[in-house]
Amino acid sequence: MRKILKLVAPVLVLAAGVGSVMVLAAAKEAPEKKEEVARPISLYVDEVRAENVVLSVRTQGEVRPKTEIDLVPQVSGRIVSISESFAEGAGFAPNEVLIQIEDADYQLTVTSAEARLAEAKVKLEQEMADARIKRKQWQDWVKDGEPTPLALNQPQVAEAQAKLRAAEADLDNAKLNLSRTKIKVPFKGRVLERTAGVGQYVTVGAKLGRVFATDKVEIRLPLTDSQLSELNLPIGFVASGDNAPAVNVRANLGSGEHVWKGRIVRTHASVDKQTRLMYAVAEVEDPYGKTSARGMPLAVGLFVSAEIEGVKEQSALVMPRDALRSENKVYVIKDDKLEIRSVDVLSTSAEHVMVTAGVAAGEKVVTSPVRGAHEGMSAVPITRSAKNDLDSASR
Repeated sequence: MRKILKLVAPVLVLAAGVGSVMVLAAAKEAPEKKEEVARPISLYVDEVRAENVVLSVRTQGEVRPKTEIDLVPQVSGRIVSISESFAEGAGFAPNEVLIQIEDADYQLTVTSAEARLAEAKVKLEQEMADARIKRKQWQDWVKDGEPTPLALNQPQVAEAQAKLRAAEADLDNAKLNLSRTKIKVPFKGRVLERTAGVGQYVTVGAKLGRVFATDKVEIRLPLTDSQLSELNLPIGFVASGDNAPAVNVRANLGSGEHVWKGRIVRTHASVDKQTRLMYAVAEVEDPYGKTSARGMPLAVGLFVSAEIEGVKEQSALVMPRDALRSENKVYVIKDDKLEIRSVDVLSTSAEHVMVTAGVAAGEKVVTSPVRGAHEGMSAVPITRSAKNDLDSASR
C-alpha cells in the first residue's frame, strides 16, 4: 500500500498544479486588440490642364530627289569634251553644257539644208512668175470662159510651196540635231553617276550618267491610321496655299543633330499592300542652299526622322507622360484616396500625354511610381511646387 501511495502521490500533485494554472489562465482577462490603420503614402501629382493643342506625330523616311533622270544623247557621235561639272557629286547650273559630241557632220547637214531651202525659194519664185504670166496671157488672148488651174500654173505653185516648207523643216531638224550635240539639262542639279568619257562613241539612247535637281527633295513618310487621324489628314490629300502641314526634319550627323524645315505636299491615295501603311510626301526646298543651323545640307539618300505638325487645333486634356500607366490607365488622387481611371489617349510625346476622356481639368494625377496600387488606397498628394521646395531645402 505504501508503495502504491509513493507512486500515485507525485502524479496527483502534478495534476493539481496543472489544474490550478488552467483555472488562473481562464480567469485572466484577454488582452485588448488594436486595429492597425493603413498608413497613407505620399505621391507626387500634377494637375490636368484643358488646352487647345495642335498635334504632331513622329516618323522616319529617306531623302530622295524630286527630279532624277538618266543623261542620254539624242544624236550619235564621238564625245570630244566633258565639263568638270559632270563628275560624281559635282553641281551644275541650268543649261550648262555637260557633254559635247563632235558636231562636224551635223554642221555639214545644216549647210546642205540651207542650200536646199534657197533652191526651194527660187523654184517657188519661178513658178509664181509663170503663174502671173499665164494669167495675163489668158486675159489678153482668151476673152470667154474661165481658165483651168493648170492653165494658170496653180498646181506647180502649190508643189513649189510644199517643197519650200519641207526644205524649211529639214533645216530646222538639222539645226536641232546640231544643238543636241551639246548635252545639258534645264535645271540646277548635281551628278549621281557618270558612265561616259572623252573619245567614247555614243549612240542615241545610251546612258551617259544620272543627275538630279537640287531645287527640291522629297521624303516619303509612313503613317498609321491613328497618326493620320491625329494630323487630320485625309487619304489623297494635296496641299494648296497655306494648308500644308509643317515638318521638322532631323538627322544626327557629325557632332550633333541637324534640323531642316519642310512641308507635307500630298498623301498617297492608296494603302501599301505589304505594310498596310499610308504615306505622306514631304518637300524641302533648296536642300543644298538652305542648310541647317550648323551649315549641313540635306543630302539625297540621308535617313531622317520627321515631326509633322497638325493643321487644326483640337481640344485635349494634357498631363505629364509619367502619369500614363499600362493599358491606358492613370491614377487620380481624390479626397486622399487613389482612383484608377481608364483614359482615351489622343496623342503621346516624350513629355506629355493628351487624352479626350477619363479625367477632368484640375484633377490631380499621380506621376511617381506606385507599388501595389489598388482602388481606394490612402494617398497624400505632393504637388510639383512642393517637390521643388523640398529639393531646394535638401540642398
